[in-house]
Amino acid sequence: GLRCVCQLCEHTNFTCHTEGACWASVMLTNGREEVVKSCVSLPELNAQVFCHSSKNVTKTECCYTDFCNNITLRLPLASESPGRAGTRSAVVAVAVPVCVLALVALVAACRPRGRWLCAHRRAKAPNVEEPLSEGNLGSSGKTLKDLIYDMTTSGSGSDSGFICPEALTVSSHARGRTRAGLVWRGKWCGEDVAVKIFSSRDERSWFREAEIYQTVMLRHENILGFIAADNKDNGTWTQLWLVSEYHEQGSLFDYLNRGTVTVEGMVRLALSVASGLAHLHMEIVGTQGKCFPPSRKPAIAHRDLKSKNILVKRNESCAIADLGLAVKHDSVLNTIDIPQNPRVGTRRYMAPEILDDAMNTNIFESFKRADIYSLGLVYWEIARRCSVGGITEEYQLPYYDVVPSDPSIEDMRRVVCEQKLRPNIPNQWQSCE
Repeated sequence: GLRCVCQLCEHTNFTCHTEGACWASVMLTNGREEVVKSCVSLPELNAQVFCHSSKNVTKTECCYTDFCNNITLRLPLASESPGRAGTRSAVVAVAVPVCVLALVALVAACRPRGRWLCAHRRAKAPNVEEPLSEGNLGSSGKTLKDLIYDMTTSGSGSDSGFICPEALTVSSHARGRTRAGLVWRGKWCGEDVAVKIFSSRDERSWFREAEIYQTVMLRHENILGFIAADNKDNGTWTQLWLVSEYHEQGSLFDYLNRGTVTVEGMVRLALSVASGLAHLHMEIVGTQGKCFPPSRKPAIAHRDLKSKNILVKRNESCAIADLGLAVKHDSVLNTIDIPQNPRVGTRRYMAPEILDDAMNTNIFESFKRADIYSLGLVYWEIARRCSVGGITEEYQLPYYDVVPSDPSIEDMRRVVCEQKLRPNIPNQWQSCE
């Protein structure tokens, strides 16, 4: 395996080991350049999300020899001198033919094996079941198929080839809209998939969500199955894609709005959400290798758990989605990896200590407790739609009767912290055994 520089690996003399690649990245954050050096595992390398740079925001280098990431990276200046521009032109003149020859060689090597990409993705994600769309149906002037054609014929040098029109076909309409972008339904090697498209201004959300989904040992039947991530640049604007399993039932919010559930159905929904959240919250340590330390899944807190971020599968169990705000806990270093992302969680589902600005963000348990509060509100939504003695409540969001449809932080703080109100519990719930 490779040995790489790892800034956070103080316990191993700032060295990590991997079968993938060494990784160095510089990102512009609040006007300052922040540098990260670490290892990229094989699954992360196969997903091709860590080795992408984006114009004026991040510059990333992946390499494959010992300690090759011990380098200094700099973001390109907004304007370059003629001398540097000339040098860059010369580099491009040499690099482009080399890349074209490499691409031709790759295609020639893969063609006899048929659809290598499809076979590869099937091996990575067998028995693809169903994911979700969140919120209301969106619309766009172009179909995703049109966008694929535009971007793959634009002449841009940034296309990674990881998501190609031969392997991915899509429907002509967007299936939903999330806070970060549109969700489309597509076909990946004969299987239905969801394609979540982020705009370039939401790059941090895209990168973070792809990074979290590729966490070692994260895969679980009650967490949305990640398939691939890629970026597409036509020279004018960039789109960031995240491909996941597709669940035709939609979000739990959609599901509960459409109809009621039985007691058994309520228990199945609630138990599956709890199972997925418990897996996120749990740290898992793999087996010790002969030459390498054991693989480790860090404990993860979601931070934006709500019915719109939970998908209902075909068997009417749930899968937790939208991990763009998640935080990871490194128990070895006792550090919390909080994403540098301007987004916050959904105000309606925020725990009292968050609304009151009293949460201790230095303790990971604080984030887990906040998730459990949000989980309680989701349970309340499910229970309202359960038929008990022939009585069913209409679907409503938590605190629907005491705050506006789009409550502010102050609205929620007044109700939850000052008045100490909680969602109403109907009498029939208390009589149900």
